[in-house]
Amino acid sequence: MYNRANYVRLVTLALLWGASFLFIKLGLEAMSPTQVTFSRIALGAVVLVGLCLLRGLRPGGFGSPEERRLWGVIAGAAVFGNVLPWTLFGIGERTVDSGIAGVLNATTPLWTVLFGLAFGTERSVRPLQLLGLLVGFSGVVVILAPWHGSSGLLGWGVLACLGAAMSYGVGFVYMGRGLDGSGADGRRISPLTVGAMQMSAAAVLSVLLLPLGGLAPVELSPIPLLAVGVLGVFGTGFAFALHLRIVSDEGATTASTVTYLMPAVSVLLGWLVLGESLGPRVLAGMLIVLLGVALSRTNVRSGREHRDETETKSPEHARD
Repeated sequence: MYNRANYVRLVTLALLWGASFLFIKLGLEAMSPTQVTFSRIALGAVVLVGLCLLRGLRPGGFGSPEERRLWGVIAGAAVFGNVLPWTLFGIGERTVDSGIAGVLNATTPLWTVLFGLAFGTERSVRPLQLLGLLVGFSGVVVILAPWHGSSGLLGWGVLACLGAAMSYGVGFVYMGRGLDGSGADGRRISPLTVGAMQMSAAAVLSVLLLPLGGLAPVELSPIPLLAVGVLGVFGTGFAFALHLRIVSDEGATTASTVTYLMPAVSVLLGWLVLGESLGPRVLAGMLIVLLGVALSRTNVRSGREHRDETETKSPEHARD
């Protein structure tokens, strides 16, 4: 059912996640990429656990084999969905504009379809899906412009950002295969609880990356530290909760439309705040990528949307 409030949430989510690339860029002025990643995850975990406590929810325990299995799956989701991509974006944005990073992030649905085909979550590729993949990745080539040599964007920073988008794709496929939202007793777990568990696992795992450049002294500069604080509390904690609420109410198809809005936000903020400029080639490449994303989702929308609606209308489906 159409829910006006959720479309307000969707726009808010696009603003928060689109702005995250700006906040990463600012945070890197005082911290290393692994420090930024750990800080945002730790703050996001505090917000999500706090929201769970306010609603009388608690993460699962470790007593039974089913609970340990659930934590194992969630830990894998935390690696591919949080720790690895956010670290790679931090590494990438050392040399890549925040707007470019946001544009490259828009390739995530293309990687998701590609890895879904590779790992069997997508049973077959339909003509429009194949066309979407070809169009989308051609947009990436237009953005990178390897034929321009030194004036192109192909470099380690861009490859790190693409690696982050690929990690998201692996994460979505992994979660689709291994995470059914059921607890040890077979009852459905609240999406907010799963989100708090995932961010808590990510906080523990991100500590392991701190020695990789994360032990350098933090520069006590107010603007970068404030940016990381906003990134953690709002761009990670509350944004994650918003995303889970939209998925719970409207299904994953509606929630995924944030992909089309985020690049515009990241590009606009990069231009307004940091003075970044994107040439016509990069903007054209962004539009080609988004067209490819739309085409790649066309043939799978009806079946998934039917499944999403069935899940969200089920009386057993937890609501945040």
